[in-house]
Amino acid sequence: MATTNPLPRFPAGFLWGVSTSAHQIEGAADEREPSVWDVFSAGPGRVRDGSTAAVACDHVHRHAEDVALLAGLGVDAYRFSVSWPRVLAKGGLDFYDRLVDDLCAAGVRPVPTLFHWDLPAGLDWLERDTAERFAEYVSQVAGRLGNRVKTWITLNEPAEHTLLGHALGVHAPGRKLLFDALPVAHHQLLAHGLAVRALRAAGAGDIGIANSHAPTWPASGDKADVAAAGFYDALLNRLFADPLLLGRYPEGIGELMPGDVEADLKVVAEPLDRYGINYYAPTRVGAPQGTEIDFGGVRMPAGLPFSVREIEGHPVTDFGWPVVPEALTELLTAFRARYGDRLPPVVITENGCAYEGLDDRDRIAYLDGHIRALHRAVEAGVDVRGYFVWSLLDNFEWAEGFTRRFGLVHVDFDTLERTPKASYDWFRQVLRDQRR
Repeated sequence: MATTNPLPRFPAGFLWGVSTSAHQIEGAADEREPSVWDVFSAGPGRVRDGSTAAVACDHVHRHAEDVALLAGLGVDAYRFSVSWPRVLAKGGLDFYDRLVDDLCAAGVRPVPTLFHWDLPAGLDWLERDTAERFAEYVSQVAGRLGNRVKTWITLNEPAEHTLLGHALGVHAPGRKLLFDALPVAHHQLLAHGLAVRALRAAGAGDIGIANSHAPTWPASGDKADVAAAGFYDALLNRLFADPLLLGRYPEGIGELMPGDVEADLKVVAEPLDRYGINYYAPTRVGAPQGTEIDFGGVRMPAGLPFSVREIEGHPVTDFGWPVVPEALTELLTAFRARYGDRLPPVVITENGCAYEGLDDRDRIAYLDGHIRALHRAVEAGVDVRGYFVWSLLDNFEWAEGFTRRFGLVHVDFDTLERTPKASYDWFRQVLRDQRR
């Protein structure tokens, strides 16, 4: 249960919001081009409940209702993603025109993410040309929406898209390349840099990325466990932060990347206005010990130079993820120590948890604890400018289908009726209290 003590006050101008993504909520699949997730989901056994996102929450046709929920919640901003496959269809940007207009009319800042895993079918992050194609698409979106949108996010979680989609094959496009997936990481980072340049050319002045990060804890003080944890941290954290903030890859990784890496890194390291961090839980890592299952239910194949271990002594969400709010403080203070003045102002672009039920007290406790942990990072000197809850709505949770519920608002996936949960009311009161 959440404490009854009021949450600490954040600085004036702190940005409070919620996040979603296009493929997970929009539906209206027949009104856009197919994505790699449409192809992947059609394969047998790839999505836990056999579902697809063809309808999802039908947000395209019900967005006015969802904007009203945002206004009722009282958030400052709404982070959504633009579907590249929808933009490719005839009139595809018309929907985002309407959505942005409605958000602005409701006093909610639109914060679009330009890529959240739904790559158009037929494109491939193994190919360098996809980064160039992405920049062209970004220019198109910015040209249409840039007169109203002031805050942009280029990519969402390139680490997970690389690892789960291309190295382990449990997400779209379903490849199992292991370390041969590294070009996917490089091309996404290059796409980010090219997108920043395209947005700057369109007049944008507030640009960031949404990278997933978490502390990596060694399973023990044994040398092998410490070394394995260090390698994992480099692969899942530093691989996607060092190029952006320091202009270089972690030692030993740059030479594994394709193309003229030195020249590409100058593009990747284009200055950012904000650095978005998606945080859910820490990871405990040790030396290899065969096939493991991590906290997300993903089987890690034998032969990797590390193994993901269970974190004991903490409650877990319905997804099996450990609830460790203090690890968020640890993560942010470590980032500040590692990157110093190279680290732009930070925004928590996702933080949330999967729980069932309308009276979702466990979700309230989770969010309460993490907001307090975030404030401790602010007190420690980390320049944090915003916090976005994942997610506004229950949605299509990728390979889990409709079996995991992250929303502040319950969605009946048969009737599509929206019902605010206890956590919605709680967060609304949090925002009111912050503005007193």
